[in-house]
Amino acid sequence: MVTDEMIKKLPKVELHDHLDGGLRPSTIIELAKEYNIELPADNPKELADWFHRGADRKSLSLYLEGFGVALSVLQTREALKRAAREAIEDLASENVVYTEIRFAPVLNINNGLNLESVVESVLEGLEEGKKKTGVEYGLILCAMRDQKVSLETAELAVSFRDRGVVGFDLAGDEYGHPPKKHLDAFEYIRRKNFNITIHAGEAFGMESIWQAVQICGAHRIGHATRLVEDMVVHGTRIEKMGSLSNFIRDKRIPLEICLSSNIQTGAAKSFDEHPFNIYFRNHFRVSLGTDNRLMSNTTLSKEYKIAVKYFNLNLRDIEKLTINAMKSAFIHYDERIRIIYDILKPAFARLREETNPLV
Repeated sequence: MVTDEMIKKLPKVELHDHLDGGLRPSTIIELAKEYNIELPADNPKELADWFHRGADRKSLSLYLEGFGVALSVLQTREALKRAAREAIEDLASENVVYTEIRFAPVLNINNGLNLESVVESVLEGLEEGKKKTGVEYGLILCAMRDQKVSLETAELAVSFRDRGVVGFDLAGDEYGHPPKKHLDAFEYIRRKNFNITIHAGEAFGMESIWQAVQICGAHRIGHATRLVEDMVVHGTRIEKMGSLSNFIRDKRIPLEICLSSNIQTGAAKSFDEHPFNIYFRNHFRVSLGTDNRLMSNTTLSKEYKIAVKYFNLNLRDIEKLTINAMKSAFIHYDERIRIIYDILKPAFARLREETNPLV
């Protein structure tokens, strides 16, 4: 029996967390006052409720509307630095030991910042958060599907690879914006021996996942909710898999699953119908993430509580998901191994002994 208290105490690894989707409502209000920006609400609870209502409309494009408000206050070095530092602090309160935070620098240059200063500001904030909390991090830079500057973002990511940037992502509304339109960026990243994760199979089907893996060379897939369309399933048992799902499982391509946001965007109809349990019980390499903590009204602890409730996870299942995430992180092998064997495994062993000393 996994309790809420146990989940809170567990060490966690977060691979799918958007910086602009996880701001504190109080911070948005303070920054908006400083920069004379009008908001839909002027107290933290009402503003949080506004974001939550806006996100829960069963559409990815509608879900993304709230980001305009969040981004309006993230156009200065100070604001970006603060947001990054607070993100680390908030994750530390959930016992996250390693996180990969992602954002699209091109969305933070409306007030005259250049791309380099945007990335520098976020990295400074992340480093401040690390020094304060001990949470280790990597930063992923996102290109946007509906823009034509993905190669510039890819070059930016590689230029910061020795300063904390660990990967490159493609984000935004999938519909009408296939990954292959950004092939020059992905070819550049691959030539530079760098890391790729792509949002795919959330608002569009298997074709999006196939393109992400086979044309663009993704090392991880964000969401992959629609991969289940390549399977014949009975309960949680897969009776037949197509070549794409076989390839993804065989090659251990990680799937970054975000339960709450998948329901809110309509990628899955309900938690009961979410394919997470099919993937997990059939040995795909899956991990749990929050996606957007503010918009989705969630934390990583809450995502694990949902998984325990709907998919009957036990402590060893949670340990497997956590190890899966750390194995799939974009930092170097020796760093991943250190965190797994020095931090994660000892913590889970202690918790097992506390809860059942005879085991």
